[in-house]
Amino acid sequence: MTGSATDWQPSERELARRRTRSRQHRHRVVVATVATVVVLGVLGAALVLSPGWPRVRATFLDLHHAKESLPTILDGFWLNVRMFLIAEPLILIAGLALALTRQARSAWLAPLRGLAVLYTDVVRGIPTLLLVFLFVFGMPALGLQGIPSSIFFWATVALVVSYSAYVAEVFRSGIESVHPSQLASAEALALSRGQTMRHVVVPQAVRRVVPPLLNDFVSLQKDTALVASVGLFDALFAAADYGNFNFNFTPYVVAALFFIAMTVPLARLCDVLARRLARRERAGAL
Repeated sequence: MTGSATDWQPSERELARRRTRSRQHRHRVVVATVATVVVLGVLGAALVLSPGWPRVRATFLDLHHAKESLPTILDGFWLNVRMFLIAEPLILIAGLALALTRQARSAWLAPLRGLAVLYTDVVRGIPTLLLVFLFVFGMPALGLQGIPSSIFFWATVALVVSYSAYVAEVFRSGIESVHPSQLASAEALALSRGQTMRHVVVPQAVRRVVPPLLNDFVSLQKDTALVASVGLFDALFAAADYGNFNFNFTPYVVAALFFIAMTVPLARLCDVLARRLARRERAGAL
C-alpha cells in the first residue's frame, strides 16, 4: 500500500449514495413537519371553534386567575421539589440495600432475606396514598416520646417506604441480568462474594437499570402531589385552595404545568439513556 489513510477519498458512487440519503432525510423532515402542523392546526381549530370553547377558556385558561394563583402555587411546588430531592437519594440507598439483602447467600442472613421479601411484597401491595395516610396520621397518634409530628417528615417517609420497594425490585432485576460468567470469572480471581457484588455485579447492574430508575423517579415527582390529601400546602393544595375560593379551575392547570416542566425533561433523559444503553449492548460493550 503506497497511500495513507488520510489520502482516501469517497468514490462518486458513495457520494451519490450520500446525496440520496441526505435528500431522503430532508424529504422525511418536511413531510413530518407539514403533517404535524396540519394535524395540530385541525385540532386547534376544532377546539377553538367548538360551541363550548368560551366556557372552557374561562374555566381552565383564565389569564387573570393564572397570574393571581401563580405565587402561592410556586411556593407550594417548591415544597414538592424539596420532598422529591430528599426522598430520591434515600430511596436509592434503601432500594439497593433491599436488593442486595435478597441476593445474599449466607445462611446467617436467611432471616433478613425473608424480611426483605416480606417488605417488598407487602409494601408494593399497599397504595402509596394509603401509606401517606398511615404515616401522617398514624405515627403522631401513637404519642411516643421523640416521634416527630411534622406532616412533611412523615409524608416523605411514606414516599420513601413505598418507592424503595419498587426500586429494590428494579435493582434486583439488574443484578440478576448480569451473566453468570461474570460471577465465575470473579470466583476464578479469588474474589469473595461481597467483593464480587461490589466490584463486578453492582456496577453493571446499576448501568442497566438507570432508565427504569428514572421512570420511577418521574412517578415519584408526580406522587409528591399526594401529600395535598393530608393538608400539606404543596402545589396541588394551593391550586385547590385558590380554585375552591374563586370557583375557577385555572390554578389546577398552572400546577399541572409545573409538574410537566419537571417530569418531561426527566422522561427525555430516560429515553436518551435507554438508546445509549441499547447501542452499547449492540456493540458488545456490556
